[in-house]
Amino acid sequence: MTPDLPEYYFRVRENGAFVFRIDAQNRQRRTEMKQVAVVNIRNGEIKPHGQHNLSKAEISEIEKWMSKRREVLARRDIDDIHRAVDYLNMTAHWAQTRAGDDELDQVTDDLLLAMHDLRTVLVRKKSERLPQEG
Repeated sequence: MTPDLPEYYFRVRENGAFVFRIDAQNRQRRTEMKQVAVVNIRNGEIKPHGQHNLSKAEISEIEKWMSKRREVLARRDIDDIHRAVDYLNMTAHWAQTRAGDDELDQVTDDLLLAMHDLRTVLVRKKSERLPQEG
């Protein structure tokens, strides 16, 4: 490993991360990782691990990571939506040009219900954003 390791490592999990302090300056010259906290991105909770007391510097580093992580997740969310638009377009092309009757029978009702649900939500949300008249 490189000698320029970060001070903390964040093992990402579904709703946050486990936070480890990295120690590469020990007698054995081995990289050691000691867990210091568990982070929940959804509710912003930072829990010390075991008997460890988090310092202000550690909390600050964790909060910086949480902010950056939220930005990454937000970018991924919008990218996923753009991909969904592409998938809808490709699905329409497939249905029109390549799909057989049996294949269409397998997916038509599910697609129509999902699209109806999406349309209902989008129309409602758009109407909420429009300026209210009079």
